[in-house]
Amino acid sequence: MTKAHGLPWRVKFCIQSIKLASIMAILQILQYPDERLHTIAKKVVQVNDVTRKLVKNMAQTMYAAPGVGLAATQVDVHEQVIVVDISETHNELRVFINPEILCISGEIEGEEGCLSVPGIYENVRRAEKVTVRALDQNGETFTLEAEGFLAVCIQHEMDHLRGKVFVEYLSQLKQTRLRAKLKKRRREAL
Repeated sequence: MTKAHGLPWRVKFCIQSIKLASIMAILQILQYPDERLHTIAKKVVQVNDVTRKLVKNMAQTMYAAPGVGLAATQVDVHEQVIVVDISETHNELRVFINPEILCISGEIEGEEGCLSVPGIYENVRRAEKVTVRALDQNGETFTLEAEGFLAVCIQHEMDHLRGKVFVEYLSQLKQTRLRAKLKKRRREAL
């Protein structure tokens, strides 16, 4: 056994592993039709280090998936926290804590997917523009006017906080077919 900086290499490795683990973690994403996806998220009472750690872990999970948005509900944390990054370079993370839509306008229909419903893409109608008020990861209030894809992503993630998954905008027939398809996929994976 060799020593590095006075510590056995195994001890040093363990310390480094603990430091990395405390920084970020990939969280498990709940899969539709898991009932926990229908849990309504509670407001965050105080933005603190626990909240900031959740935000970092959610961002790491979203980027690793890969995705452009993630709600805390999707990782079985039922607090009003969402992260969104629609940039190609994954360097424009937006954090919304206790988000509220203040104003909507226009209408847009486009194909959506979801990390909780992998491989499924369907057209959904949404507001084209939204004005949203939220807290950032430092607990500061901000207001954002979003349009197009960013507006769609915000609405999609906010639906999760209300216990709704995008496929629930589909007709009952499509939802039934989707459940059967997902059930078959799970059987084949075993």
